[in-house]
Amino acid sequence: MRQRFLHLRLVAWLALALLLMALDGRSQAVAYLRQTIGVVVSPLYLVEQVPFALYRWWDFGVTPRAELLERLRVLERDNLILTVRSQKYAALESENMRLRELLGASLDLGDRLLVAELLPSALEPGVQKVLLNRGARDEVFVGQPFVDASGVMGQVVRVMPSRSIGLLITDATHALPVENNRSGVRAIAVGTNLGTLLELAYVPNNADLVQGDLLVTSGLGGRFPPGYPVGKVVSVEMDPVSPFARVLAEPSASMLRSREVLLLWPDHGTPADTDQTDGNPLSVNGGGEPGP
Repeated sequence: MRQRFLHLRLVAWLALALLLMALDGRSQAVAYLRQTIGVVVSPLYLVEQVPFALYRWWDFGVTPRAELLERLRVLERDNLILTVRSQKYAALESENMRLRELLGASLDLGDRLLVAELLPSALEPGVQKVLLNRGARDEVFVGQPFVDASGVMGQVVRVMPSRSIGLLITDATHALPVENNRSGVRAIAVGTNLGTLLELAYVPNNADLVQGDLLVTSGLGGRFPPGYPVGKVVSVEMDPVSPFARVLAEPSASMLRSREVLLLWPDHGTPADTDQTDGNPLSVNGGGEPGP
């Protein structure tokens, strides 16, 4: 009798799970429910991060003084290099402004930025996701792109009051419009779930793409601002029996090593094609989110 009761309970839970999966794509009620659950479980994220915080505190406390002084010297040297480079970039920006004025072109004074920290957390096995320490209180929205110091990393797919979850561009469900910085050839970069590679979908065999080409965001779809580095082409394989080439690229961003990212606000503000509480980004604009 008890075994039969367990079987009935298992069937009931499975039926409930299937019902929620069906409603998730057809009703916003599940999205609101997910948001409510996110608020409730937010303290659990804080508890999960306590061991990591204690380890970092302990590691910093036992670091030898000589090592700290060496790190300080390296940081001071890097700061000097960056300061000199910034002076050069300022001169180049001024020159670019003058050229744009001469050509009568519109000038983009820069995107709104917000620094966010990547928190250690085990989210979903087999899915390339990260946890950020910024949420709805910081005006973060679903579909918002984020980058690290080297290039595009991904976009936000779920927002909680003080936390958000981002989907990396290397996830197999993510798609990002890109263009070749050298030739202008446009393509769609999709993830491979390997964490280190992207693949360009449906690239003709005669496309002007060679190893070493830099891929940048094209701005198509309006989700990712144009001109941000995405990756470099590492291989181009022509298939004589197929009209499409197999093109692989290595992400510019440090997908496995970055600890901080910059959240970007496009000029047009929050995308209108994405629900602000929770939702699935459109694949043409940069990826899809399969569910909770």
